[in-house]
Amino acid sequence: MTAKDLRVALFSGNYNYERDGANQALNRLMGSTLQAGAAVRVYSPTTDTPAFHPTGDLVSVPSWRMPGGRGEYRLAKGLSAEIEADLKAFAPNIVHVSAPDILGHRAIGWARRNGIPVMASHHTRFETYPSYYGLGILEPLLIWLQKRFYNSVDHAMVPSASVGEMLKQWGVTTPIGTWARGINHQRFHPDRRDNAWRRSLGLADDEVAVGFLGRLVLEKGLDVFAEVITTLKRRGVPHRVLVIGKGPARDWFAQRVPEAVFAGFQAGDDLGRAVAGMDIFFMPSVTESFGNVTCEAMAAGVPVVAADATGNKDLVVPGKTGFLVDAKDIGGYADAIARLIEQPELRLAAGRAGHERVQGYDWDKVNAVMIAAYEELLARGKKT
Repeated sequence: MTAKDLRVALFSGNYNYERDGANQALNRLMGSTLQAGAAVRVYSPTTDTPAFHPTGDLVSVPSWRMPGGRGEYRLAKGLSAEIEADLKAFAPNIVHVSAPDILGHRAIGWARRNGIPVMASHHTRFETYPSYYGLGILEPLLIWLQKRFYNSVDHAMVPSASVGEMLKQWGVTTPIGTWARGINHQRFHPDRRDNAWRRSLGLADDEVAVGFLGRLVLEKGLDVFAEVITTLKRRGVPHRVLVIGKGPARDWFAQRVPEAVFAGFQAGDDLGRAVAGMDIFFMPSVTESFGNVTCEAMAAGVPVVAADATGNKDLVVPGKTGFLVDAKDIGGYADAIARLIEQPELRLAAGRAGHERVQGYDWDKVNAVMIAAYEELLARGKKT
């Protein structure tokens, strides 16, 4: 069994209409899978204004705008007769589902009816989202639904060991493997730091910039970030705040950190320059399953202060590359950031150690692991 025997049908809730870490990983995976000689076809909601060009053949599935003030996202309705006809014509021998949504469940059902093995990949801690919108009571239900989802497939691939342990604690008994994430080491590198660019934003060379990187949405821990910055100001700890990204909570966040420099959305080498322009990367989100942005910051030589949660705990070595703090411990975060600000030698050493720590995260290597998992699943056959 080789990659050339593979015919992979990937189902994604968002393959390219909004840019995020999950679909960046999926597009890179499909690129590697195609390069290995496999056939690939992707099924996802689409829009007339995609964020980027998709990798591989993309088939648009019927969808609604996501309710609850998050209309930038789409919710797939399921599999229409036209989509099922397209699937039949493509004749996949592997179905890959990337989210426990309607589309993912319908894809599993289609695969079961047609005797095709199913791979699932984990990307996001969906069960953590409701608490950011005052609906924390839904968390047990979302955990149960995800447990049911992952137990209905033949194999699950998670991005980090901590996520694998979490699924097992939930009661997932499906075989679990690890498909980590890679990084562009030329783009995210300490040499990308550009003090002239920082000065253009009003950041002096000797000012310590505490950075945020990601979509500006509440579930990224923006409330905690703002509280910690307020605590640092109250303590008189000198610092600046550099925010990289865009999103629907931008104005909400700006009201709470009015002194922050908002650099907006950055892409390509501009993103590498922006990340290297930070002095400390602060990541209070608990929704990450790998921590793509944490890895990028570390590769750029930036020490990390992060929530002691999945993803981050697999990357950050406490006391060496930065610090891990209990997710809601405002004082603990402020203590860790202040220590790095007040001890420049510790800050620089942690940045160097972080850069070395993530050198093994290479896209070709990690995607080869996933392709091998496809091959093994195809050889093993469908779940009985």
